[in-house]
Amino acid sequence: MKGSQKKHQPKADRPLDERINSDNLLVIFSILFAVLAFLALASIYTRFWIFRNYVLPSPVKEISLASYPELSNKLDPDITAQAAVAIDDQSKAVLYAKNENLRFTMASTTKVMTALVALDHFNENAILAIYSGNVEPVVVGFLEGENVYFIDVLYAMLLPSGNDAAVAIGDNYPGGEKAFVKKMNEKAKSFNLKNTHFADTTGFSDDNYSTPLELARFASLALQNKTIAKIVATKSKNITDVTGKNEYQLSNLDILLEKEGITGVKTGYTEEAGGVLITSSELNGKRLILVVMKSKDRFSDIEKILFQIEGNINFVSNRP
Repeated sequence: MKGSQKKHQPKADRPLDERINSDNLLVIFSILFAVLAFLALASIYTRFWIFRNYVLPSPVKEISLASYPELSNKLDPDITAQAAVAIDDQSKAVLYAKNENLRFTMASTTKVMTALVALDHFNENAILAIYSGNVEPVVVGFLEGENVYFIDVLYAMLLPSGNDAAVAIGDNYPGGEKAFVKKMNEKAKSFNLKNTHFADTTGFSDDNYSTPLELARFASLALQNKTIAKIVATKSKNITDVTGKNEYQLSNLDILLEKEGITGVKTGYTEEAGGVLITSSELNGKRLILVVMKSKDRFSDIEKILFQIEGNINFVSNRP
């Protein structure tokens, strides 16, 4: 009898149900991985979208309007300014407008932003060093090497529009004038002033520009600062350096401050800009903000606009 030969038997495959379960697990894990990857990408995209579309809080304080301005008759003042605007400070309603959205060089009205940014950084009793004396074209007369209190430098900048005072603020800021001007433009952006740009602290450069409407809205925001509101309403002031030895007599260039109800704000003039003027006027307990740009007679233009507004404006209750 022939010896039985053992035939080679191949190893049995895994049972069918085991293979199915294994394949199912692989599919499930693949699906879970895809879902998690999708969720991760969606999270990244959502954060990016929120960052790009995040709405900054409004720089305007919340207001509760008890009344809204209405004009009995349309204004038509005979002014020399190429552009102008008048707004109600509380509601920001436009009462009069002429080329209000055109850009013009703003001259020394730039210094209002210089003051606002400086107040974000310097304490009123901070001491500023005068590094640049005899700055042209408008000077208070600060001497190189002098030390002056910051609050007095503000008066020197906003009343007689001292360029040497404005330069001193930029010189004493960390990083110098370049860093300071960058902050000015960041502040303008935070105020949503899309047609306003700053190139220096003085306003002497023609690369400083804005529109009448944005200057008026900016002035309204600036006047919420009590220090600025107080300074721009000041007709004259005497200041000294920190030693008290050098005295400077300051006079406000805004001659309209002699008129009842006028409380500022800032003059400006260069050959390119022409006459520029931001005016704050109190009328029947309400504040109006007026701006003229590229004017041949800025003070007269403001008076003509105000004259037509007085007796022509009513504040209508907006309550039901």
